[in-house]
Amino acid sequence: MNQGTVYSLAVSPERGQLKKEVPQVQVIANYGIKGDGHAGNWGRQITCLARQSVVNMIKEHNTDFLPGDFAENIQIEGLDFSQLGVGVKLKLGNEAVLEITQIGKEDHPSIVSQTFGVSLLPSEGLFCKVLAGGMVHQGDPVEIL
Repeated sequence: MNQGTVYSLAVSPERGQLKKEVPQVQVIANYGIKGDGHAGNWGRQITCLARQSVVNMIKEHNTDFLPGDFAENIQIEGLDFSQLGVGVKLKLGNEAVLEITQIGKEDHPSIVSQTFGVSLLPSEGLFCKVLAGGMVHQGDPVEIL
């Protein structure tokens, strides 16, 4: 599957907070999402998760995880994340382009694991930098370039 859909978008003003769902975001080149605490000049400007991974956690833990609960900015539905690697570029909507810089990360006791006892970012998070900015909305197409 080379195409997916933006299932959800979420931001938080500061690091160390759970993110809250929003209907659209402004993605800024070499920065990240306007108003998100993880934006800045570094390699993990935006974090993506596969929607299916979240659905699996909901079933496994019999709990309803909301968009942003795993500290992800974007949940993507319909893309096979196992086929993605560092350097792969994703186009979101009409303009925004992300490049995957890292998959997974060390799990310090994060707000997510402290709150829910589980986390997806250490094993499955796609950390990206922004190559091209633009508005991204829930429901926008996601394409592997």
